[in-house]
This record gives sequence, structure tokens and C-alpha cells, in this order.
Amino acid sequence: MCDYSLQHVASRPAKVGDELVSTKFHNSITRGFAAGDDPNVAVCLLPGTELAFESDVEYDPALGSFLPNRKVGEKVARFRKVNNDQPHVHHDALEFPGGQIVLLTRLCEGQRAKVLQLPASPQVAIPASPQVAIETNEARPVALVET
Repeated sequence: MCDYSLQHVASRPAKVGDELVSTKFHNSITRGFAAGDDPNVAVCLLPGTELAFESDVEYDPALGSFLPNRKVGEKVARFRKVNNDQPHVHHDALEFPGGQIVLLTRLCEGQRAKVLQLPASPQVAIPASPQVAIETNEARPVALVET
């Protein structure tokens, strides 16, 4: 939900309709999303969360680089995790419809986005149970099956 480097930052889960701002958090080198009305609280996204940005998304081409910011050319993205097999790198990323993936920590600060949709909750399969007969006074047709 929130990258490992935000463990010491107050956080809450995202909700549909949240207005988010890309932010660099105090006492952290990591960027992420904060609520528009509370810049000190990280808003954590679940993989599959869909976002709509106010304008084309911009990101730093490389951390610590003096190159100009780049634009993705897209305004919608889906949150996902990357580099899961590498425990000490950033995992939070955005995937854009054109296939480009950008780490959240590389987003330029101050970009506004709205949470459009959260991922569907996993459905738990309930095993079929034998039908239980309910006594009623109504006559019901019965089918006989030969075995």
C-alpha cells in the first residue's frame, strides 16, 4: 500500500473520490500521495487503484538529475507494485494506458489526482451445500431420478 520508506509517516487507505497531491514527505526522501487537505498524511493505494490527474503527469527522468522533467502524455493511471523481489528499492508505481510505468517517488511534486476506483475485493468462494428442505404447506413438484 505505501512504500517501505514511508513506514514512519502517518498514513491512511485511499477512498473513492479522494483528492490527492503528489508530495515529498517530511523526514523522508520518498514521494507519494497525500490528501489534498492534509499534506502530512500519506494516502496508501492498493494495486489496481485507478487515478485521474488534472493534467499530463510529469516525472523526474532520474533522481538527482539536472535534466528537465518529462511528461507521460497521459492523465489516467493504475497503481501497481514493481520490483517485488528486491526488498530495499521502491515498489510503488503507476502504469499508464500506453504501457509506461513510473515510480511514484519520481513524480513531480504538486500534481493533483482523484481516486476513480479501488480494486474489486477478492471474492471468497463459498462451497455449495446440500439443499435443505423447508417445510411448507404448499405442494411442490418432485422429480425422480433413476440411478
